[in-house]
Amino acid sequence: MSAAIAIASQAYTRPSIQTAVPGPLSSEQLALQRKEESGAVSYPRKLTIAIKAAQGSYVEDMDGNVFLDCLTGAGVMPLGHNHPRVIAAAKQQLDKLTQGLDFPTEVKTAFRQAQLSMLPEAIRDDMLVHFCGPTGSDAVEAALKLSKLYTCGDEVISFQGGYHGAGHGTMAVTGLREVKIHLGNLMPGVHFFPYSHCHDCPVGLKRDNCNTNCATYLEKSLRDPNSGLRRPAAVIMELVQGEGGVIPADLEFVRRVRAVTREFDIPLIIDEIQTGCGRTGTWFAFEQYGIEPDIVLAAKALSGMGSPVALMFYNKRMNVWKPGAHIGTFRGNQIAFAAGVETIRVVREDDVLGNVREVGAFLLDGLRKLADEFPLVSDARGRGFMLGLEVCDPLTRRPSPEIAKVVQKFALQKGLIVELGGRDDIVVRLLPPLTLSMDEATQALAILRSALGEAMQSVKTVRTVVERAAQAESIQP
Repeated sequence: MSAAIAIASQAYTRPSIQTAVPGPLSSEQLALQRKEESGAVSYPRKLTIAIKAAQGSYVEDMDGNVFLDCLTGAGVMPLGHNHPRVIAAAKQQLDKLTQGLDFPTEVKTAFRQAQLSMLPEAIRDDMLVHFCGPTGSDAVEAALKLSKLYTCGDEVISFQGGYHGAGHGTMAVTGLREVKIHLGNLMPGVHFFPYSHCHDCPVGLKRDNCNTNCATYLEKSLRDPNSGLRRPAAVIMELVQGEGGVIPADLEFVRRVRAVTREFDIPLIIDEIQTGCGRTGTWFAFEQYGIEPDIVLAAKALSGMGSPVALMFYNKRMNVWKPGAHIGTFRGNQIAFAAGVETIRVVREDDVLGNVREVGAFLLDGLRKLADEFPLVSDARGRGFMLGLEVCDPLTRRPSPEIAKVVQKFALQKGLIVELGGRDDIVVRLLPPLTLSMDEATQALAILRSALGEAMQSVKTVRTVVERAAQAESIQP
């Protein structure tokens, strides 16, 4: 690991738990939050800490407990917390200019050119940059709007398990039913197709019998004049579904989707909001699939420090915008631009992507060994530093959100922050900083192993109690 990466982690070196979790000060802050904030607050309901400070790969709560952070603000801090070079660049920009709308500025030009330089050479000169509002959701909205203007179409194809945001339009193209079941008047004309999820095949086949039928279904639907499907304005997809359960798309599936969308001149939107900026081991995940998207979306990690900024890259042939067609006051975040320029410098100089590939492979191998060791893990999967363990009942082998929550809770109590995702939150997700070291990865695996062991024992204990109660009831006169 390079010296620059090591500096970002030196304030803390390992997890250290001093109190119960949550401790007294965290408990006080969590109670105050419940009293004063919206019921939509989500993360602290399961990760019961109040944060005091953070550095590198670690977070300290208000009670002095230190946690290895494998969430990193849902992936918005690719170099870990408070990377010194990124923070210095942001501080320097503070004295110059903080907000510039869409006027050209020195730092905005540097940021735009740095981001374009990270695109594969084959498409770099064909792409334009659109600065969206501060969130990934706004980038998705911009992409859908642009695609409809370009094609004069009004229908969109998305994929089961996909997640694209929490706005009315972005929820319409999101697979998760729970978040929209009681909301009417979402964007109409969205069609959901099966996504390649070989662990739980959407068309019910076993791996050995798979002919990428999920791609065949889409191809036939687009080609069949009697399918009832009009030519869509866009197809939107993630290449690793994050909220859907850390599901990397099959290589052939992606290439066939690209081929059929090109056949019908349907813009292919690749949502890299979570996978982008190096998360999967290349700057963009689509590079690993050998495709050329029409539109690429990026947000989360662009600034390198959690300062909001979102971008849409799109092919020049689609440049049908009129002035003011998609705007937003906060698309001129100069602090985010300065930090983002420095983040790319660090990524290149410290070979951060090489670190993701090397340590990510080590982590995935470790997770697979845990899956072999513990019958309550049904699958270990992912790419780079976007990884997950799918949890099941060890007896029935059915997915178990209850046991996944127990694993997350035990991991937190031992000093590891992980998130849950996937159908019914059955996947323990890891989104560590891209600077995570081998030693830190080893720490994470050790804590997960301990948490899985305790969860396994907890399941056995509960089952024994239930069985004894049933036996006692059966012998009562």
